[in-house]
Amino acid sequence: MMSAVLSENSGLAEVVASLEKNLDASSPLFNLRKEALSQFQILGFPSTRNEEYKYTPLSRELLKNFSLATPNSPQVGVHLDEVIIPGVAGNVLVFINGKFSREHSTFRNSANDGLEVITLQEAILTKKDTVLRYLGKLVDFSADAFTAWNTAAWYDGVFINIPENKVIEDPVVIHHIHDAKAGQIMSSHRNLILLGKNSGMTVIEKFDTFGTHPGFSSLVSEAFVEDNAELNWFIIQNDKGRRYQFDNRQIHQGRSSRVNTYTFTMGGKLVRNNLGLTLAGEGIDSHMYGLYLIGNDTIADNHTVVDHREPNSNSNELYKGIMDGSAKGIFNGKIYVRPKAQKTNAFQANRNILLTDKATVNTKPQLEIWADDVKCSHGCTTGQLDEEALFYLRTRGISKEAARAMVLYAFAGELLETVRNSSLKSYLDQLVSERLHKNFDV
Repeated sequence: MMSAVLSENSGLAEVVASLEKNLDASSPLFNLRKEALSQFQILGFPSTRNEEYKYTPLSRELLKNFSLATPNSPQVGVHLDEVIIPGVAGNVLVFINGKFSREHSTFRNSANDGLEVITLQEAILTKKDTVLRYLGKLVDFSADAFTAWNTAAWYDGVFINIPENKVIEDPVVIHHIHDAKAGQIMSSHRNLILLGKNSGMTVIEKFDTFGTHPGFSSLVSEAFVEDNAELNWFIIQNDKGRRYQFDNRQIHQGRSSRVNTYTFTMGGKLVRNNLGLTLAGEGIDSHMYGLYLIGNDTIADNHTVVDHREPNSNSNELYKGIMDGSAKGIFNGKIYVRPKAQKTNAFQANRNILLTDKATVNTKPQLEIWADDVKCSHGCTTGQLDEEALFYLRTRGISKEAARAMVLYAFAGELLETVRNSSLKSYLDQLVSERLHKNFDV
């Protein structure tokens, strides 16, 4: 295993050599992978001197804790009943240590609903032209080393395709399970999601880790939401222990489409979430919700970008955080309103509660407007528990611990009110409540 090193770019040659060795010249993606690898070699591992990674020492932590050129981790056995979401039915895809597990997965595809869910590896063989038309078109690996790394290294993923005029009621559930009981785990994953005109669906991705060894996953997703289609996308990061994650999701929206994204970060060691929405038509409605409940020395870093390119569209973004122990929360949100995007409504808010003197948050809302007929706002708040609310509850005979729990839950629970799937909403409500009581000493 590679020893710890001081330089952020040490070990780069070893990683590049390993990836080059595994490139398949016969693959339809060979040129894309080779180009991404070359760009990764040029960029190197980003350090905290890089503005985008200023508060996220991801490279340093990886070099200290992982042998980055290690081959893919083998599949192991897991108990799926420990991670399933009760009452949520649909297509269930399970990836164990980054590799698809068919025996644990349940496909409910049918000719009647038109939904197509297969692994991305299968799609390359059976839907090559479609995959090549869309894969890599939304993510920019020329500017981000970890995206370049993923593009060169991913080895499994999900392909979802919905034809026009089809609304899929049952969600597609993707479980990312990492078993780190025996040793370090590394995985690279890719998703490609296509929604035709007037279609709709829900995707739920859940991350769980077992064991105490370090684990790292790199995941890049691209979603194309055509005119008047609707995508609801839930990310539940329920990891424990020494779990490192880089997640980059990019969504392209057509005219009158609707997108709702939810990102719940409940634990892990260091989690970096990049989320970008491109609003490329009129009449678009976009909502981005985020909740990070972190304790100990966890770092949760959320970077979001909303790009308004056409007139008469709406975006609304609300991210909330509760930090305990010596945890660190980071929020960097950007909104762009292009010259053509008149009549845009764009709102962004980031609100945080620090429960200890050692907990920190770095928040940077950004708004760049090149149009003059718009309604836009952004802002952030950071503070401690509302003492007046606590006092009010205490005067009504409620204990200090119960009052504290009620105030925290009310702060976090606001984001759950917009979840329409009742079973998923109930599960998330229970998950948030349990995490607040267990990790935040209330």
